[in-house]
Amino acid sequence: MSMDKLIPDCPYPGCFFCVMKEGNPNKRRASIMKFFRELPSQDDDGQVLPISGLWNTAMAHPNDPEFIELGIFECMAALIWKGLKNRRWLSHDQNIYIPYYAAHIIGSYTMNMEDFAETAVNAGVIPPLVELLRGRLTWVEQRVAVRALGHLATYASTFPTVASHGEILELCIQLAMSSLEIVYSHFYQNTDRRLSYHCDLLTRGMGGVEMESRKAEEWASQLQCWSLQLINCFAFKPEFLSTICKPEFLVKLPGMWGGLVNENSPAGIGLLRTICHHKFGRGPVSSCPGVIEALCNIARSSDDWQYMAIDCLLWLLQDPNTFHKVIEKAAPAVLDLAEISTLGDHKKLGDSILNVLQECIQSHGTGRNSVSNRTKEDVEEILHSRERFKWEKSMPKEDLHIKQAAALVVKLEGNSLFSSGNISGAASKYSEALALCPVRSKKERVVLYSNRAQCYLLLQQPLGAISDATRALCLHNPVNRHAKSLWRRAQAYDMLGLAKESLLDAILFINECSQSTDPDLSSRQNKVPDYAERLVKKQMRAAWLFREAAIKHGGIDCEADVGDVYGQGSDDSEWETASESDAGNDGRKEMSNNDGEWINDEGITDKNEKHSTRGTAFTISYPY
Repeated sequence: MSMDKLIPDCPYPGCFFCVMKEGNPNKRRASIMKFFRELPSQDDDGQVLPISGLWNTAMAHPNDPEFIELGIFECMAALIWKGLKNRRWLSHDQNIYIPYYAAHIIGSYTMNMEDFAETAVNAGVIPPLVELLRGRLTWVEQRVAVRALGHLATYASTFPTVASHGEILELCIQLAMSSLEIVYSHFYQNTDRRLSYHCDLLTRGMGGVEMESRKAEEWASQLQCWSLQLINCFAFKPEFLSTICKPEFLVKLPGMWGGLVNENSPAGIGLLRTICHHKFGRGPVSSCPGVIEALCNIARSSDDWQYMAIDCLLWLLQDPNTFHKVIEKAAPAVLDLAEISTLGDHKKLGDSILNVLQECIQSHGTGRNSVSNRTKEDVEEILHSRERFKWEKSMPKEDLHIKQAAALVVKLEGNSLFSSGNISGAASKYSEALALCPVRSKKERVVLYSNRAQCYLLLQQPLGAISDATRALCLHNPVNRHAKSLWRRAQAYDMLGLAKESLLDAILFINECSQSTDPDLSSRQNKVPDYAERLVKKQMRAAWLFREAAIKHGGIDCEADVGDVYGQGSDDSEWETASESDAGNDGRKEMSNNDGEWINDEGITDKNEKHSTRGTAFTISYPY
């Protein structure tokens, strides 16, 4: 990288770092421009050092226009082409790192500024990035190439140029479906055959095999999420939906959660929302029953993506061409959410849900594709509760107090039946109490729904438990923050084998425990119950990012636990039944909660203490 010597004391005359120290702005700009122009044609050692320095600058100051104006994009594009065409140069010294850094620099400088993206496109960065996306080098370069292309596709002025390379969309769809398997089979599985430069990039030379593996999971997740983000840019254009909406791809989308490390990613559910926003996308989605079922589960979840699934279901219900395909699955899910008032930026969400369902019944009340009587009855029940709320506004306070007292008496009868082991009788009493309890008494209705959810768990009716726990969480203030209901729904999802949904609820339950001001929990050294930690460990193994790939490639047996992959000991290989009380407590310990209710925090003993389904035991929290 020979250049005119600028600083006599520098041991590397004419190096890029000397150029950056030039005090005269005009000379500095001229030297940088010359450096960018000449670097791709040089074969000197040590070229990776200035490139890595440029990468650090791009990451730290992505909106700085100086290097953009001086030709950095042309330089990076040329370096990628050189690495693709000249394998001798690529394998020399540390040049193997350069295409990775070059693509990363392009992505960083185009992620915020549209005019930078236009400059990059005009500099010819897309063709070499497409070659990296095709896998001409390795998955590591694919990761940064799809990131850069995703940024370029975000802007209206540069999307057409990206889209003109027709293979990009197909490549991204394949990459979204296969990225986890690629990283598992090419890196994670064979620790003794990992490329050294991959290991260095993943951990910056400061990690062992386990650290490399953990980082590989994160990068694999990013590779998938950035592929989805790029596909999402295409999905806004109807002309690309026929390519995207292939059944083999749609059925996988609900499961593409990106692990738990990409909070800002649209994930598969975000892409589904974009697809369902257009009539050409709703038809294919409605024809995939597994996708509708997954949307219902996500809609009930207490996750940042919840509103996306709700939007999908409501659009599918409002479309006369898809309504009849989804109504029987979607209606129960959205009805459970009809008590939500506000969810994020969504105001009066429950009212919107009811309005959509009312319109559906009115439009499709009769005929071949009419709504089932069960769905009509469920909708009428919710509408009736709304009418009750209006009536209650005009009722004398004394009458409301009488209704509250009657509901409390019935609830206590239910608690007594529960304690004696008559779970079915207790569930009936809680239903009776809900019919009596004033609609405006939200705190009490949260308790009743949550208690009935516990009954359904013991009766091995997980769908009923999920429905009631969801209704309790919707009524609670703040929404989705009722600890007992989170825990009960986590167990119900576990009974159905829905590991990710169970994991999210269990994590939220632990968060509520850790933030609790309850005096009983505050007195414990560890606020997080052991049984919750065990469930989280179990579900993290079941929802492991590489689980499907590991089963396919013989890393684990499909019926075996994946604890060995994580280096877990045998003590963590299964989720043990646990009491909700401390092991040292003798007898039942009662405490008062924030609502003034007396609750018993121990599990039911004797014959009702342990219940399991499909070989999985779960804990019982006593009604309150």
